[in-house]
Amino acid sequence: MIMGIVLNPEDIALPFSFLTVRGYINKIYEATGYQYPYIIYKKSIMRLLSLCLFALLIISNSCTFAQTSKNEATKKMDRKYTMQLTDAEWKTRLTKDQYYILRQQGTEPAGSGKLDNFYQKGTYYSAASLQPLFSSETKFKSGTGWPSFYAPISKDAVILIEDNKYGMRRVEVVDSKSGSHLGHVFDDGPKPTGQRFCMNSAALIFVAEGGKPPVASK
Repeated sequence: MIMGIVLNPEDIALPFSFLTVRGYINKIYEATGYQYPYIIYKKSIMRLLSLCLFALLIISNSCTFAQTSKNEATKKMDRKYTMQLTDAEWKTRLTKDQYYILRQQGTEPAGSGKLDNFYQKGTYYSAASLQPLFSSETKFKSGTGWPSFYAPISKDAVILIEDNKYGMRRVEVVDSKSGSHLGHVFDDGPKPTGQRFCMNSAALIFVAEGGKPPVASK
């Protein structure tokens, strides 16, 4: 099956820098038997170019496939966090779902989190460190299946870290006090930041406006 798509060259974003467009498409062809898609440029008659196929890799650590920003991301190695617990202590402190997300860099299934389609006014705290992370004022409906915010409650609340696992270039978002995994940030959010902080519900604790901050993770 061959698909023809009319696009301008500048419309195409390459998600995998270590593979050529044709090389990546050929790998998909070898695995599936489908012929590669192509692009017919508006200003070049019958000129064919392989289109980078956005393979929707269903990977447990992925929120959604999008081009990411690395402007503020840092390297993860050798970073020290103020909150230090042993693995056994984390397992006691957190629920199984919280531990999987926060300490094992897991991802809950799309649409499964209780805070996805949830828009009550209040503050979202880290289930790991219990520090405030996001305000309901910056939450928006992204349609991705995960709670999304266009900015953290403060710059010091989270740390952005380069994440190059699984051949993808993404930016991980972690709790600044404990280094616990919260989700990823993408450059496809609304104004004024243009960012989408794609979070896991299990990594957050919501407290309604006027309520007291949480004192326990569970």
